[in-house]
Amino acid sequence: MTMREIKLHDRSAFVAMRNAGQLAARVMDYLAPHVVPGVSTGKLDQLAHDFIIANHAIPAPLNYKGFPKSICTSVNHVVCHGIPDDKKILLAGDIINIDVTVILDGWHGDTSRMYWAGEPPLKAKKLTDVTYDAMMVGIKAIKPGGHFGDIGAAIQKFVAPHRYSIVRDFCGHGLGRVFHDEPNVMHHAQPERGAAFRPGMFFTVEPMLNIGTHEVKVLQDGWTAVTRDKSLSAQFEHTVGIGEHGVEIFTTSPAGLHHPPY
Repeated sequence: MTMREIKLHDRSAFVAMRNAGQLAARVMDYLAPHVVPGVSTGKLDQLAHDFIIANHAIPAPLNYKGFPKSICTSVNHVVCHGIPDDKKILLAGDIINIDVTVILDGWHGDTSRMYWAGEPPLKAKKLTDVTYDAMMVGIKAIKPGGHFGDIGAAIQKFVAPHRYSIVRDFCGHGLGRVFHDEPNVMHHAQPERGAAFRPGMFFTVEPMLNIGTHEVKVLQDGWTAVTRDKSLSAQFEHTVGIGEHGVEIFTTSPAGLHHPPY
């Protein structure tokens, strides 16, 4: 343990996180051809659940603090934590974030990607592209001698010319044997602030961008977060670890399906 209770992990933990991260990424790759107009988010949840179980892992969201499903499916103006439902059918032009976390041998692999059901509007495509690039810009800001605020500062600087809003109510997080751990990883921050980067830290980088304002609200189900102005929202997420020689992304797609179109 270190200051602020941010865990530092050894080499064996890196091996375990690579395995968990790659399984989560494989779930995403597996789902890609199934995200089409006419499919229900409940069907996508069942496909992901079965794939995870078949690979000797556990879907971390299922029953986590009462969450009822194995993945999160956030469509169009849903920012995050959307609950899969057999009645929620994807329409042509919809965009959807699918968030998958697996527990493999006790370790968490957490990732999310955007998918397109058919051909979305140009504004949705651009939002998707900028959100993916924002995540990667944030990850590239993780450098020796830096601080966690550098991630959010880099994302802000990149996003500002595009005039999108960065969601502030949700953030990245530490993880490992625990689903959500220290530190909180803000995507809207000041440079050189927060804890210093140290080898052995594991955490997620997962910016959420809205076409409209940054304001969100949580629906009565206690989970589903939506944009207050009903504008489109997008998110990507990777799990990363800081090694002795730089940052490692644990959840890179084995099939090269990094962002749509797939």
